[in-house]
Amino acid sequence: MSTQTLLASLFRYKAWADEGLLAGLAGLAAKGPADEYRCAMRVFNHACIVDRIFVANLQRKAHAYTATGSREPPALEALAESVRETDRWYVDYVARLSPEELAESIEFTFTDGSPGRMSREEMLGHVVAHGGYHRGEVGQIMTRLTGSSPPDTFTGYLHQAEPARRERNA
Repeated sequence: MSTQTLLASLFRYKAWADEGLLAGLAGLAAKGPADEYRCAMRVFNHACIVDRIFVANLQRKAHAYTATGSREPPALEALAESVRETDRWYVDYVARLSPEELAESIEFTFTDGSPGRMSREEMLGHVVAHGGYHRGEVGQIMTRLTGSSPPDTFTGYLHQAEPARRERNA
């Protein structure tokens, strides 16, 4: 399996897991304490902002973010739209990269003004890992309040997306 094939699969998984989390947040909004819901939304909004910052970094473009979070999270509908748009961008972007482009090193500036340099594949790996970490953080809040959280495992995604993976070879 190539790096590009793996990253494509990981970004489809991320989009699937983000959808589950958005559904879970909608449920939490209806029955959870307002302060806990706000905390969960702030965490997921942070993950989305970082995703969008790296969209700019990957394209060597400036972005308007001066921080990786916000005091107040957006409404769920606005966050969902941003998450979905960003996830679609990553799925499409990874699908068209060449091995040379994946390995290319890019200089950028962190929101605190510090310089950074990473390869595209390192940036993409960071986005996947960072998103998973924060979905887990939100999942812990949901589990504490409701007793469960949305499914969020790569294996779960693969078996749902490709049910034949559950079949044994004869």
